[in-house]
Order: sequence, then structure tokens, then C-alpha cells
Amino acid sequence: MPRRYIFSSESVGEGHPDKVADTISDAILDACLAQDKHSRVACETFVKSNVVVVGGEITTQAQFDYNAIIRQAVREIGYVNNDDIFHADQIFINNYITAQSPDIAQGVDARKAKGKKTAEQGAGDQGLMFGYACNETPELMPAPIMFAHRLGRELTRFRKSGKVKWLRPDAKSQVSVVYEDGKPVAIANVVVSTQHAADVEHAEIEKFIIEKIVKKVLPKNLLTPQTEYLINPTGRFVIGGPQGDSGLTGRKIIVDTYGGMGRHGGGAFSGKDPSKVDRSAAYMGRYVAKNVVAAGLAEKCEVQFAYAIGHPKPVSVHIDTFGTNAVSEESIEKAVLKTFSFKPADIVSQLDLLRPIYSKSTNYGHFGKDDEDLTWENTDKAAALKKAAK
Repeated sequence: MPRRYIFSSESVGEGHPDKVADTISDAILDACLAQDKHSRVACETFVKSNVVVVGGEITTQAQFDYNAIIRQAVREIGYVNNDDIFHADQIFINNYITAQSPDIAQGVDARKAKGKKTAEQGAGDQGLMFGYACNETPELMPAPIMFAHRLGRELTRFRKSGKVKWLRPDAKSQVSVVYEDGKPVAIANVVVSTQHAADVEHAEIEKFIIEKIVKKVLPKNLLTPQTEYLINPTGRFVIGGPQGDSGLTGRKIIVDTYGGMGRHGGGAFSGKDPSKVDRSAAYMGRYVAKNVVAAGLAEKCEVQFAYAIGHPKPVSVHIDTFGTNAVSEESIEKAVLKTFSFKPADIVSQLDLLRPIYSKSTNYGHFGKDDEDLTWENTDKAAALKKAAK
């Protein structure tokens, strides 16, 4: 008997409070890198009601108006409606950003320092990172999270087009996929909650979401008569965004990665420059895992590596293909180590990460996007990996 199970993943829209915080943090990071590619940035954001609080550590030569960057980020999300107290032109902004600690800087900088064992650039922190890929979708991502992202993107496209006046920025989506022997065979249920204006009826929202969003972007062959649609299941979602809930940078790490299908090291991404291996090494892990799957060496691949702060090499590298490997995992691991370098400085160089590209990664997942600036999605090493694994 084939094993049958259901796996669910969620995504959130740009107007979700946590994503508002992520968006602001990445906007500030990009503003720094646009003027000074060697900026060191660790920017955290908190939003609630009509208040934005930014804090963290930034060392940069860049000069810009922080308030203007924050207001523009909020404006681009879509918080410009007079029926919401969180409004781009009316928020109060508190800035508590200081410079990066010199103790951390000496570990990261490519220079000698007392007590440091090498003059090479080291990792910005200790920790473990994961990368993942599978052949369930064209993006080589797990189906549940990609389907959830598709719903959110399409909902946002309609909202920003102005064609549906009652849509508001805060939204969440969730898709539960039925698997048989590890392969997606159906969608069990779809959950979409979207903030809306007070004067629209629930029946109109439900019909629009199902007909214009769900049935348009999800695979028709996976939607069955048994598929359940749960649209704004509370019946009302007028108060949303930072008015309805607080938001904090880095609180949607499973949305940002693989929807729970692949493991996560725990470190958040947004607001961090690429000297922070929480972000850059996780991108590298995706790059490696995606190339392994693209090379046909496995149907699924998860890569884990770990670092010590100030140390230039990973302290461990591990490959897991969950029994889907076409060659031995030992051969894949050797091919990976021959093809890629996991030193923090080399990761930055290989993926060309010292650019203001991070706002493109913030929403609808950091992985699985078709954008040439997001270099960790390239499969340009697949041929070299395949050759090295023979």
C-alpha cells in the first residue's frame, strides 16, 4: 500500500506585521549597500499600531534619511489607506541604531587581531545553516510552500493593480498537499485570509478568492471535488496589519525558507548583510542543494553546515538525500566540497552578495524566485557537480 499523508505550509503577504518589519529592515540594508558595499548591517524592526521602532548595529559610510527609507517601504507595501492607523505618512519612527561592536568586527574582518587564529575573513557568528531542494516543482522547491507563495503573490498583484478596491495589505495563505509515496497527488485544503474594507460582504470575498486567485494559480490537476476552501474563516478581517498585531523582524523564518519541509538553523535573514552567515550561508546551502537536484544526483537534497564566529572555514558539512540519491551520498559530498567553497568570503564572492538586492528576497520566500539578481537560484554548477560525482 502506498503511504498517504498531508503536508501543509503557509505564506504571508507583504502587509503582514512581521513582513512589514522584514521589509523595512531589508530596505535599510539595501540603502546602506547602495552607497557602501562593505557596510555591516544588523537591523531589527518592530511595528505596532502607528509606531515603527528600528534598532540594531550598523557601521557604514552611507548617508541617507532613515525615516524617508522607512516611509517609502511602508508606502510600497500599500499602507496608504485612511481607514488604517498604520499609514506611511502618519507613522511615528523611533531609531535606536548604533555601530557594530569592534569585538565582532575584528573576527569578521580579513585582518590580524590579538587572540584571532587567522587573518582571513571569519564568520559573523557561530551557528548552523541548512539548504534544501527537491524536484516537486519547476523551482525545485516543496510544493506546499510554493503554492502558498503563489496565492500571496497573486492576491498582492490584484490589490496593487487597484482593480479590487476592498483589498487591504495584510494577508495569509496556507496549502495542504496530499502525498502518496512522497509525490504530490492532490490538494486537501486551501486557507486564505485577507484584510478587507469594512463595506464588502464575506460572500463576495469568498467568491473572488476562490475563482480569481485559487483556481487561477494552483495546479488544476491537484484541485479535486474534495478540496476544501477556507476563505476568511473568521468571517471578518477589517482590522489588520500593525494595528491588529505587532510585527518583528525575523519571525517568519519558515515562510522565508521551505515551509517546514526542509530544516532551518534558526537564524533569521532580513536586515543582515552577507558577512552574517545566518543569511549568506543559508543562501549558499540553497545554491548547493538546488544544483545537486538539478544535476540529477538526487530527487531531494538537504545541506547543513556550521560555523564558529571569527573562523574562516565551516566546522562541519553534511549532505542528506533522504534515500533519493542516484549515486552514493559520499560521492555527492565529495563533489560538493570539490565544486564549492564554504568560507564566508568565498560565499560572498561566489554569489556576488555585496549588492543592494535584498528587498527582492524579503517577501514570498527567499528561495524559488526567478530573478537573476538572486544568484543562489542559479543551477550553473550542475554539470560540474555531475562530473565530479562520477
